[in-house]
Amino acid sequence: MPTDPLAQFKAVQREAWGLFVPLEAVTTIPAARLVAYAGIRAGQTVLDVACGTGVVALTAARAGAKVRGLDLSPVLIEHGRKNAALVGADIEFKEGDAESLPWSDGSFDIVVSQFGHMFAPRPEVTIAEMLRVLKPGGTIAFSTWPPEHFVGGMFAMIGKHLPPPPGVSPPPQWGDPNLVRQRLGDAVKDLSFDRDVMIFPALSPQHYRKGMEETLGPMVKLVASLEHQPDKLAAFRLELDAFIASHHDGNAVRQHYLMSRAIKR
Repeated sequence: MPTDPLAQFKAVQREAWGLFVPLEAVTTIPAARLVAYAGIRAGQTVLDVACGTGVVALTAARAGAKVRGLDLSPVLIEHGRKNAALVGADIEFKEGDAESLPWSDGSFDIVVSQFGHMFAPRPEVTIAEMLRVLKPGGTIAFSTWPPEHFVGGMFAMIGKHLPPPPGVSPPPQWGDPNLVRQRLGDAVKDLSFDRDVMIFPALSPQHYRKGMEETLGPMVKLVASLEHQPDKLAAFRLELDAFIASHHDGNAVRQHYLMSRAIKR
């Protein structure tokens, strides 16, 4: 394990997010929404940052775009390749770091990320890289979890029990339009926002929580950290179950999200 705190954080992330694959299905419809919102068309070059299993990348490729995808997790990259192979899509997937994109300046017409780049530790580094590889006049678009809604609240609860190391920014900050505007700054124009809802089927709050404990990177890390503290783990689960119950209705949890889009100057 690396000794540098940020490198250590990324190493843990790399392992924990490898369990994300079962969540692919619920992110599929939002992927189509993001591709449409970004205005992706046939013939454009597209980069999907923190692409996970490639649901956005594959949706863009099926629209005729020339797509590349990057993710920290080799497990998710391999799954993305299988998704592409299933439909014969020509997508180049690379294992890599959103804070150090392995492409030259101005390589892409569109750069997107769905609930992905927000987990990189340093927003200023990540957004600088995403804008660097985007052509002038190109579009940057991403989906993120607002802090005031369900998923943002769940991450705040996780962070209360397992604070991030110094220098790591809370992911739901990317769901605040004011912070998005600040982070993109004068590098872009025509910044706009839209909102949508992801419907997550769940038989009960406990079923939802169990699924998150088995697939959601930050939750996986927290449960592992409390493995030898059963009382604290039980207390966290009770608190989380009550929070989920307040958002659980009709055997589903409604997960509100923010979409941001801008043009690089």
